[in-house]
Amino acid sequence: IEDHLTYTLARDRGEATDRDVYMSAAWSVRNRLAERWAATQQAYRRDDVKRVYYLSLEFLMGRTLGNALLNLGIEGAAAEALKELGYRLEEMREIEPDAGLGNGGLGRLAACYLDSMATLEIPGYGYGIRYEHGIFKQKILDGRQVEMADTWLQDENPWEIARPDRTYPVKFYGRVETVTDEQSRIHYRWTDSSDVQAMAYDTPVPGYQTETVNTLRLWAAKATQEFDLSYFIRGDYLAAVQAKTQSETISKVLYPPDDTGSGKELRLKQQYFFVSATLQDILARYKSEEHRGFDAFPDKVQIQLNDTHPAVAIPELMRLLMDVEWLEWEEAWEIAKATFAYTNHTVLPEALERWSLDLFGRLLPRHLEIIREIDLRFRAEVASAFPGDEERIERMAILSGGAVHMANLAIVGSHTVNGVAELHTRILRERIFRDFDELYPGRLISVTNGVTQRRWLLLSNPELSRLISSRIGEEWVTDLPQLRELERYAADAGFRKRWMQVKLRNKEALARLVLDETDVRIDPATMLFDVQIKRMHEYKRQLLNTLRVADLYLALKENPELDTVPRAVIFGGKAAPTYWTAKLIIKLIHALAEVVNTDPAISRLLKLVFIPDYRVSLAERIFPGSDLSEQISTAGYEASGTGNMKFALNGALTIGTLDGANIEIAEAVGPENIFIFGLTAEEV
Repeated sequence: IEDHLTYTLARDRGEATDRDVYMSAAWSVRNRLAERWAATQQAYRRDDVKRVYYLSLEFLMGRTLGNALLNLGIEGAAAEALKELGYRLEEMREIEPDAGLGNGGLGRLAACYLDSMATLEIPGYGYGIRYEHGIFKQKILDGRQVEMADTWLQDENPWEIARPDRTYPVKFYGRVETVTDEQSRIHYRWTDSSDVQAMAYDTPVPGYQTETVNTLRLWAAKATQEFDLSYFIRGDYLAAVQAKTQSETISKVLYPPDDTGSGKELRLKQQYFFVSATLQDILARYKSEEHRGFDAFPDKVQIQLNDTHPAVAIPELMRLLMDVEWLEWEEAWEIAKATFAYTNHTVLPEALERWSLDLFGRLLPRHLEIIREIDLRFRAEVASAFPGDEERIERMAILSGGAVHMANLAIVGSHTVNGVAELHTRILRERIFRDFDELYPGRLISVTNGVTQRRWLLLSNPELSRLISSRIGEEWVTDLPQLRELERYAADAGFRKRWMQVKLRNKEALARLVLDETDVRIDPATMLFDVQIKRMHEYKRQLLNTLRVADLYLALKENPELDTVPRAVIFGGKAAPTYWTAKLIIKLIHALAEVVNTDPAISRLLKLVFIPDYRVSLAERIFPGSDLSEQISTAGYEASGTGNMKFALNGALTIGTLDGANIEIAEAVGPENIFIFGLTAEEV
């Protein structure tokens, strides 16, 4: 650490700021990772391994320092080194901003997968976008959500390494022309395009106490030139830099608003930008390992599409194989189908991505040609399997109703499609994608989402982790079903007492967080901490929970002696900037909280708080101190959910509907240990 203060930052200890010390500590840890990182990649090349590539528009990685120290097994050494310099490790961890490269469960799932692949020593890579501004910072003014820019990169990020040697051109617009080779074969050339450069930034992903360090590679958009010199010479400096600014807008912000034509165009640009750079990178790696031809490509490359955002990868791989590598259609299509797998995350028809033919064809003219051919051949396949069923053909078509249906493209172009919970998959097979399940029996499977216990128990709840390990050992850290061994201690009074002591200390920490963030006092000793933290959405039913609080408040006003458990109801979550109904629910929560929290008659029995700017680092502090986990989505609408798992992992009891992974949690813990209410998906 001192070496980095002196030689990297040219600071002496007397003038070093807290951030200087954090940066130096981070670089010191990264140096430890670097040796393993390089060795991991060397081993992959030497052994000619099969690699898994996880393509996601979101990666909610949270903070890196604590996780890296934990996985390296050097938390104690780092804490001691910082103590000698007069600092606490906890203070250093708080300096690091969250890498807010996601909006919710989609991005956090991606991050958990990366952690698990590294821990299992699977050759895995994450690919996404290095957003300059991640998910917005949420401020609450007069009870209303206000979005502020998340400038997580305003200071240098010590964990990433720029890779200017891994820069690829990405084309947009232009036109397609045909050329004929010496064998009279026709080839297609995408020309007159507007190009952007995609430059790689790598972040190490260490496995838990393994030698494996995998890679998260994020792409930043760079202009093809800093400015157009011809404009500059003529004195038009604004025009000279305008093209650069427009090019680099692609990686500026996560999910630009799509309620305008320009917003939709930017979203599609983002999706193709990172997919094109990623596939060029994958092909370059494959070819560098001296494979003869592409017959072995699916044996060495497997690409997982996290939702439909990266689905344009299917026509992009076809383009690269046919137009650049000169493969014939049939060979390229067989390779593509054997390479891709697709994870679906929604049962909401309006959430299944569609792009207008006009926008798609203007932005990606060659890809629309390829998709037309895929659609034409697929229609013929459906017609052969179901003769005369024109309605079915139209329902399943990739091009239909003036739009490109990305979910249909992803299913047709993948060898496996998975839902993310058993109920979700059943709904996909029986309702949403029933036609596809009948055409391709066995292609749609269920793979229930999961979470990494390293971050969500071992790192975020160290006291409980130590208690668990003192009884059953540490195997649960890499083999979660080992937690079942705790059942042997369910009747152990001493163990239960220590468990409740840990819970109380975690509740005290959560109460301090609530006081710091909301200026409201809640009593950890007497109150049940009743928590709903997740993205704000009508189907997640924060409104129902709010009305329940209002009903309880009115009941207490009518009868102050009502026999009820004192409770603090805690909300947290962000509403999409243009989702006005969700933003009104946030306003309602604050309006009700103003009434509830200022009424001295019920102050010992009920409190209502909303913790602003919910993010990974806050979640790590909220889950351990929660008593009750609210998982109350409308049945059949929540694909899986992973917050339900994180609460359960930290000892909270679940109240919820028979939806998503709640069903599988209920099966695991037994009906007596979960509170289920409401309609089933079939009844809804």
